[in-house]
Amino acid sequence: EMIEMGDDWKDKWKENFKPSKVTDKIVVKPTWEEYTAADGEVVLEIDPGMAFGTGDHATTSLCLTFLEDVIKPSDKVIDVGTGSGILAIGAYLLGARNIKATDIDELSLQVSKENFALNDCGEDITVMPADLLKDETENYDVVVANILAHIIDDMIDDAYKLLNDNGRFIAS
Repeated sequence: EMIEMGDDWKDKWKENFKPSKVTDKIVVKPTWEEYTAADGEVVLEIDPGMAFGTGDHATTSLCLTFLEDVIKPSDKVIDVGTGSGILAIGAYLLGARNIKATDIDELSLQVSKENFALNDCGEDITVMPADLLKDETENYDVVVANILAHIIDDMIDDAYKLLNDNGRFIAS
């Protein structure tokens, strides 16, 4: 017997996407849910649409946890393969104000811009299409990438070259 799917399958996953505390400070909250931050919490609002990055994925929460450990307000940060923009927003909520978010996927760039606007951090995040770090000429204090392992492998040398002294490369 055929099961009627209708058009709601695209939104079905939303039922299971609830606010969740992914690090000591950061609570990731989907736009359609309510949440009031407790003392010491920051709320990262997100609608990932079709882009990767809801915060409930282990690789995403690990990257956010590492960001929380290392980010200083003076840091210059680049989020490579930003997807939904979640890591760039995390860096912003942790105090960084000089952030670049890149992706090769047009849809991700669009979704990330919408999420930056939702979190009022669009002014401090530069969004650019880019293939990893290939055309990058600036140096960074933090390079973060939550992308496929074999792709991370392709950018390790570039990341090393672009990091300032005592810089951090966070990859998952």
